[in-house]
Amino acid sequence: MGNRKETVLLTGASGSMGWETFKQLWARRDRYHIVLLVRPTPVNKRKFRKYERTAGISPAKGAGIVSGDGLKIVWGDALNHEDVREACRGIDWCLHVMALISPEADRQQEMAHRVNYLATKTIVEAIEEQDPDRIRMVYIGSVAVYGDRLPPIHVGRTGDPVVPSVFDFYALTKIKAELAVMQSRIKHRVSLRQTFIMIPDLFSLQDPIMFHQPLNSFMENVTARDSGRLLANCLEVPPDSTFWGGYYNISGGPVCRTTFYEFLGRIYGMLGLRPERVMERTWFALKNFHMMFFEDTKKLNSYLRHWEGGMSQEDYYAEVKMKLPWYMKMTAWCCKNVPLYRHIIEKVTHSRLEKIALEPHGTLRWIADGDFEKIVAFYGSEEEFRDIPGWEGVLPPLNIDLPHKRLNHGYDETKEQLEMEDLQQAAIFRGGVLKDETWDGNMEKKVSWSCCMAHSLEMTPHAVLKGGHWCPECLSSAWNYSEISKKNSFMAQLTPK
Repeated sequence: MGNRKETVLLTGASGSMGWETFKQLWARRDRYHIVLLVRPTPVNKRKFRKYERTAGISPAKGAGIVSGDGLKIVWGDALNHEDVREACRGIDWCLHVMALISPEADRQQEMAHRVNYLATKTIVEAIEEQDPDRIRMVYIGSVAVYGDRLPPIHVGRTGDPVVPSVFDFYALTKIKAELAVMQSRIKHRVSLRQTFIMIPDLFSLQDPIMFHQPLNSFMENVTARDSGRLLANCLEVPPDSTFWGGYYNISGGPVCRTTFYEFLGRIYGMLGLRPERVMERTWFALKNFHMMFFEDTKKLNSYLRHWEGGMSQEDYYAEVKMKLPWYMKMTAWCCKNVPLYRHIIEKVTHSRLEKIALEPHGTLRWIADGDFEKIVAFYGSEEEFRDIPGWEGVLPPLNIDLPHKRLNHGYDETKEQLEMEDLQQAAIFRGGVLKDETWDGNMEKKVSWSCCMAHSLEMTPHAVLKGGHWCPECLSSAWNYSEISKKNSFMAQLTPK
């Protein structure tokens, strides 16, 4: 390509990861033209105004297309096919970050389906219409696709079962979108499954979903800044790299490991508050969320080098503490030095958090309303909820070095070239069958399978064996996991006895 600047489309630039990626691209605009697809909201207009002006663009109101020195913004809607096609016109790269995430995705399920899946499908089609052999696409997926991974299966890797938690509609849309990308005709594509992004203003995230997560969740996090650096570094990966076509888990590495219980203690401790005084154990679900440690994130780092100069969990805590507003710092000082003041603040905070747990979609609201399905999914039963001890009771094991069980993928993973028998063995392990009678060894060519519930599916061996995907119909039906697990040994590993 000589010295020609490549053109990079970035979606989701107004979100936490997208914004950090945009800043990385802006610093590299001597090498790249930047294209953004952004909704023309007042907040977004203000956010990008100074960059428009630097590029010689006169900021305008409303929707439309503006361009200047190395920057093009399609002020539009990803649900509008014409806006998407305009954003994709003439690009060399697509960094696809955009998504409607939880908790909004679970409250607006139809919108999540349209934004997360249909818009992704439209982008894929726009790239395929142009030059799928040349244009490279990086898709940001989610570790939510793995579902509930409490001990002893709290360490995982790509290829593990893609089975989202019950009622996790967001994860369902991300699974469909990932398959749309990874089974497309785009030659250079990759899926990076994002973990929990730690942002400095963590207290802005208070929502009933915080109580959906069990205290003994094992978390391997990453900061928004390191995520942005990681994504921008994809532009430096050559087209002949083995990076392309893979599934990877994003995290800041082992230095970003913690448990949810410890995480809460450190965050509230910054304010001089004791978590046991501002929250009750019963508010937290006992299961059915996601998050885990990863054994394979070093593989992604070998390509993108995002751990170099990255932030550890301790670095993150230091940043949060440093960026606390002055009034929070004053509150923290008073709580740590004036016992009566701390008692009052803890009582007020307890009341406020209890109200959050009682909001719609909150765990206490399910109990109050007798929402049987949610109670069973997140607690097991109402009896198990009632049996949760107070903070003085024994906590579940929280040692980050806790032994774990490695999941079996149902075929010989050491083989470099798989054969027909390997696919048949993997299908049987999943309670299904490989319907095709011949296979040419092409991992990227769809073949016919049947699952244990007699659903037919067309899926590439790569998506099944390396991505952990299986029957989409089983996942999106009636959350009938217990019945499926009786016939599917691959899925049964998620509910160890």
